[in-house]
Amino acid sequence: MSKTQERLDAASPNGVPPQGRVAGPVAPPRVSARRRRPGVIALSLALIAAGGAGVAVLLLQVGHRTEVVTVARDVQVGQVLSEEDLGKASIALDPAVKAVRAGDLDSVVGKRAAVELRPGSLLAPSQVTKDSLVKAGEQLVPIGLKPEQVPATALVPGQKVELVHVPAQGAADTGKSSDLSPRTIAGQVVKASGAAPGSGVVVVDVATSADDGPTAAAWVSAGTLRLVLAAPDGG
Repeated sequence: MSKTQERLDAASPNGVPPQGRVAGPVAPPRVSARRRRPGVIALSLALIAAGGAGVAVLLLQVGHRTEVVTVARDVQVGQVLSEEDLGKASIALDPAVKAVRAGDLDSVVGKRAAVELRPGSLLAPSQVTKDSLVKAGEQLVPIGLKPEQVPATALVPGQKVELVHVPAQGAADTGKSSDLSPRTIAGQVVKASGAAPGSGVVVVDVATSADDGPTAAAWVSAGTLRLVLAAPDGG
């Protein structure tokens, strides 16, 4: 071996690789791991526990459902509620929402609707009443309407009407101003029957004031009364 080769071989232990050789991989510097503080660990555990408790409460609230009474079909004001008009549903009920519980369904059957009820809505206690549409100081006047006198609009409880006095058939017009402005009596439908077989007559029970009741009954007897639907707002 030549002296030059010996010098090259001697240079290898000093970290300088001889020409033509490939150096091996260099290991990355070791970094010492930080020590975790006990306070940080305790805080992390507390946050995890609080989050778990919040999720548990939320799941309990979502899972808690209440059986309530619902409206199954259209119910007009003043109509007596039957079991067929009502249904039941299980929902997550907000405490602020007042609804009749399913266990109290029997207590509302037989009562009257205080407002118009629509299918699919919840039934609230304030929407039913045990009071009749005939109030103190009023009288109920039955009125028979022939088929041609029955309005095309269905007569429903609570509907505002006017009882109009018309001249008797064959009566002469006196020319007085009273003949040009027929007298009317305000009333409210309490109940309307279906058309009678054969005659088609519909009987409508109308509540009027106690002072107007006898007058309206006299018009009915004389055949000089006509029933007119009032405006929706009662005006």
